[in-house]
Amino acid sequence: MIPQSFIQDLLARVDIVEVIERYLPLKKGGANYFACCPFHGEKSASFSVSPTKQFYHCFGCGVHGSAISFLMEYNGLGFIDAVKELAGTVGMEVPEDDFTPNRDRAKEQSLTEVMAQAARFYKDQLKRSPVAIDYLKGRGLTGEIAARYGLGYAPEGWQALQAAFSDYSAAQLLECGLVLENEQNRRYDRFRDRIMFPIQDQRGNVIGFGGRVLGKGEPKYLNSPETPIFEKGRELYGLVQARQAVREQECVLVVEGYMDVVGLAQFGVGNAVATLGTAATPHHIQKLLRLTDRVVFCFDGDAAGRRAAGRALEVSLEHLADNKTVSFLFLPEEHDPDSFVRAEGPDAFRTAMTRAQPLAEFLLAELRKDIDLSTAEGCARLVHEAKPLITRIAAPLLRLQVIKMLAEAAGFTQAEVETAFGLKSAAPPPRRFESDRPFNPGFPRDFSDGSGGGRFRGGRRGFGKELPRLAPRQTPSNPVETLLKLVIQHPVWAARLPIDLLPHDTPEGLALIAMTDAMSVGDLPTHGLGALLEHYRDTPHAPVLSRISGQLADTPLDEAMLEPQFNDTLYKLESNLIEKEINTLNARARESGLEPTARRRLAELLSTKEKLKTRAKVSDS
Repeated sequence: MIPQSFIQDLLARVDIVEVIERYLPLKKGGANYFACCPFHGEKSASFSVSPTKQFYHCFGCGVHGSAISFLMEYNGLGFIDAVKELAGTVGMEVPEDDFTPNRDRAKEQSLTEVMAQAARFYKDQLKRSPVAIDYLKGRGLTGEIAARYGLGYAPEGWQALQAAFSDYSAAQLLECGLVLENEQNRRYDRFRDRIMFPIQDQRGNVIGFGGRVLGKGEPKYLNSPETPIFEKGRELYGLVQARQAVREQECVLVVEGYMDVVGLAQFGVGNAVATLGTAATPHHIQKLLRLTDRVVFCFDGDAAGRRAAGRALEVSLEHLADNKTVSFLFLPEEHDPDSFVRAEGPDAFRTAMTRAQPLAEFLLAELRKDIDLSTAEGCARLVHEAKPLITRIAAPLLRLQVIKMLAEAAGFTQAEVETAFGLKSAAPPPRRFESDRPFNPGFPRDFSDGSGGGRFRGGRRGFGKELPRLAPRQTPSNPVETLLKLVIQHPVWAARLPIDLLPHDTPEGLALIAMTDAMSVGDLPTHGLGALLEHYRDTPHAPVLSRISGQLADTPLDEAMLEPQFNDTLYKLESNLIEKEINTLNARARESGLEPTARRRLAELLSTKEKLKTRAKVSDS
């Protein structure tokens, strides 16, 4: 793990405005900066960047976060890679730890420089080869597309790369997979007489190549081997070029070949990427779902294509989320994506994408394919074979929906299938009347106004993106949430919170307790909202802090009112707890009377209640 102290030092040193301005043109408006949101299509500038909070927020789609999370979202990077990239911009070196085992950074940089030099050589050779140029033109590609994807040509000679490297015997050429050695230790080029497709990492470094034979020959495609800088199962061809189109269309198309990617781009379908001669891997799925909410896998409609789709489905299950969709597009057997778009046109291809089969439908269709559901045995077999797949679905609502669909197909009830799967049934809905709810002698489950319905009343928590400006629960119904909003804006106020008043059974209360504990040991970030969110990344408090932060971005602040509101909310919280305990004791007194200790406690509470009223009146005056 990267030490939290390093993360906070990094965020204190970088300016989020400068970071984002490298990717977006920002325009100052008041205290903040604005741009069109890069994460969803829009014409008005609703993407706001706050230099004081070191925080960005889109008022359209609700995305928000720190400089680190911006790089993760915009460049599709993992957390560690985003931290490294950000640290590099300010000259900070990320502490080496168990997340970077046996990595030689200098060596990796040296190898990427070698690959970049090879890419320039192949690109220059393409301009000098009429045969290669005619081949690309015959495939319908223009010079513009060839340049965009950096296409090149590897000449026929056995040692053509000698023209690009003064030292053809350099160890790096062998380590990069550009050359091979025979048993007599004689070297020769790996790629000969092939169209060259440079493979780039997310930063745009060339890390490998795919080479396609010009005419007939085997193998049709030849890829770079695994090297210290290239791992096929982690990379996707065309991701750098597709990134902007993916954001604009809010969808990524995954195809099987290099030529499919560039062929689709030639016809304006620019959001396609390809796996590198391997089946889809969990790393691919994670990378794609970080980049967008919709992934469409495109396969040939033959048996091989459906087998590849089945593998992609299986590796997707454990990475699904209820706000993400994965679907499958099967083309006619005589077509691949490149040939289909050339024969039918881009509009027909986009229409086909909209009709892609959702993952749930494809999963059940594949399970049912060879099963006779007219028999009891067939129905039982369907449920039995579905169990290891459906129980792996990480998205809880989608898993529930698939279970319902499976139960209907097999003639069982949902509860029966859940029992067969070893899953717990859904909890019963909350009771509607306060009198039906058992008394909790500790802190209340929620701070409702007596209408019941439980802590999650309203159904907005946790699913999908938070819609701006929906009315929150009004104080005094939830003073704990109000306190959390205030403390997020002024973290130092966490030191003033009376921890015995904070509930231990609500996300808001637990987040406040965590912030109070962190402040007591000097560990709570106080230099911006972005730093605070990063401090609690991957903790149980991250969801509620993210939700509240999004609400704050939608609400204009009056700094002069925050301090009085903080004091008033503390008073309301204490008053609510006292009033609840008084009501409980009064109810017991009416039913069975009170023992002496309880009578003394009631008297103390009534006295405290009057003191609080007096204190509030003095404060108001």
